[in-house]
Amino acid sequence: MLADYHLHTEYSDDSFYDMEKCVKDACELGFDELCLTDHVDPGIKGDWGVDEVVYRGKEAIMNVDYPKYFARIKHLQDKYAGKIVIKKGLELGMQVHTINYFEDLLRKYPLDFAILSIHQIDNLEFWTHDFQKLYSESEYYTLYYAQMYELVTKFKNYSVLGHMDLLKRYDEKDGYDAFGNHKDIIRDILKVVINDGKGIEFNTSCWKYKLDDYMPSVNILKLYRLLGGKIITIGSDSHKAEDLANGNILKARQILKDLGYETFNTFENMQPIFHKL
Repeated sequence: MLADYHLHTEYSDDSFYDMEKCVKDACELGFDELCLTDHVDPGIKGDWGVDEVVYRGKEAIMNVDYPKYFARIKHLQDKYAGKIVIKKGLELGMQVHTINYFEDLLRKYPLDFAILSIHQIDNLEFWTHDFQKLYSESEYYTLYYAQMYELVTKFKNYSVLGHMDLLKRYDEKDGYDAFGNHKDIIRDILKVVINDGKGIEFNTSCWKYKLDDYMPSVNILKLYRLLGGKIITIGSDSHKAEDLANGNILKARQILKDLGYETFNTFENMQPIFHKL
């Protein structure tokens, strides 16, 4: 079983990757299954047919066009039946004040799989450094993990916690031990995730961004397993064809195996399915 559980297509505001091209590429690379997880970030992005369309260059900075997105997935599921399994997912760019938005969204559009991610706090994005520039390194990691803890405590309609040390992707400072300085709250977050029957993901973009550790870090992966965590998905976080690499998925599987994991997961109707590594 070769599966990629974090993929973005042209329905994400930061990707022009045609969805069918993504499916064809996955077939050619030998994938058995993929889950499409395009971006939803209310608070900083509007909804098609409801809010004014905002553009950054050619990119429409909007959430997924839900009716078109799910209709396209259904079309491709039917078209590629017998060739590859396509699951219906979203990446939920959550903030505490957008919990109600997501509760309503997921009642209207049931999924196979949902990634709980944090890309911004107080509507301030990480990738632009608008959030980080207001605080010291210690302060912004403290706020980040506090938000994550509050979210996993209050919101339960997700599958895995996405790239849970994402801030390091946009952290230009060196030498700060984010895990060591925030281990207690990271442990508390993981305990809630495990007790709720949820999981985490191994996000292979760590190699694309040339990070000096995995995502999440090897320390988080070890702690999650030590605490009894078993549900884990593997995803490329791809936004274009070059990002979709079966080699990185296989590399991540070997790393997990070396760390003592025995299984990885796919999902159907929000329920985890276990596969041997």
